[in-house]
Amino acid sequence: ERDRAKQDNNQPLSQAVKIIMNSFYGVLGSSGCRFFNPQLASSITKRGHQIIQTTKELIEKQNYPVIYGDTDSVFVLLGEGKSEDECKAVGLQLQEYLNQWWQQHLKEEFQIKSYLEIEFETHYLRFLMPTIRGASRGASRGAEKGSKKRYAGMINKNGEHKMIFKGLETVRTDWTPLAREFQQELYQRIFNNLPYIDLIKTTHDALLNGELNDKLTYTKRLRRPLETYTSMQPPQVKAAKKMKTPSRKIQYVITLNGPEPIENIQ
Repeated sequence: ERDRAKQDNNQPLSQAVKIIMNSFYGVLGSSGCRFFNPQLASSITKRGHQIIQTTKELIEKQNYPVIYGDTDSVFVLLGEGKSEDECKAVGLQLQEYLNQWWQQHLKEEFQIKSYLEIEFETHYLRFLMPTIRGASRGASRGAEKGSKKRYAGMINKNGEHKMIFKGLETVRTDWTPLAREFQQELYQRIFNNLPYIDLIKTTHDALLNGELNDKLTYTKRLRRPLETYTSMQPPQVKAAKKMKTPSRKIQYVITLNGPEPIENIQ
């Protein structure tokens, strides 16, 4: 309990350090700043990519395939036939191995102390990552690529299964309520080995019968004054131009005639 309390106390500090470090990249990459230096900004992204790539190679040398690499994380496939305790043990072993390797490497190569900290964060009991749209055309199955920052997984939290969504429709406010609710319920059923065909059929029929029209509303915000949109006009802009007194928050539906604000439908 003491270690857990210590870890919780370090979280705000860790988050603050992360924000500050990210701000350095923003400052160095902004031409409006006196410290602007495109070479330094480029070096930061290049070094980050190198760290992730090297970490991936180190993990795969331990005979664990890496299925996805993000800006600051890697996803490792452990395969079937392992208990949750065994999976967590592997995660902690990889954590210790990687941190020791980076400490030694940076000391020998650059004579500096390593402040990198690789942490085993989450074990997903089940995991799904949509492939990039069109990425598999003309390519082998093994060449398919996952969409960046878009996945769903199921974890065990305090003895209960919990769904984690990242970047998918169910956690995005710019999709319709129907898309969010349907995706969440569908994944819940699939991940928990529950029947889902009836859900698809029922939703499909209700949608075609007009029973779900109230859940087909898009809500998006205008990022700048309406009159400044000239060449590019996304759906929310087209809908806003049909409104008498548009605000920054635009609610609309897609019709056969294009985007239509809710106030013109009701």
